[in-house]
Amino acid sequence: QVQLVESGGGLVQAGGSLRLSCAASGRTGSTVTMGWFRQAPGKEREFVAAIRWTGGNTFYADSLKGRFTISRDIGKNTVDLQMNSLTPEDTAVYYCARDDQFSAYPGRPHDYDYWGQGTQVTVSS
Repeated sequence: QVQLVESGGGLVQAGGSLRLSCAASGRTGSTVTMGWFRQAPGKEREFVAAIRWTGGNTFYADSLKGRFTISRDIGKNTVDLQMNSLTPEDTAVYYCARDDQFSAYPGRPHDYDYWGQGTQVTVSS
């Protein structure tokens, strides 16, 4: 079992920043990729960013490149998402997830086997 707990969500004004963190515990030794996804009301869950746990390679949704940065701390077993220049369109529940298999494209939710409970990010205009 793997437990993922997100933190850092909240309410921020447009143009502001937030840093989300995801703490992983349990049987994390087989982790290949950690990802962040988000889901806005009435919309499908969408890929935000991912990072290879061992090599640190990063991947981003094209629309978010340059504003969001994913990072990980292997010693602390955490993965962070720094979000800058936020807009109301970034309002969503943000989830972190774990994949224990290599996927060339890490943006498919069904590839991930464990998910956190989500943290709400609300950006006011």
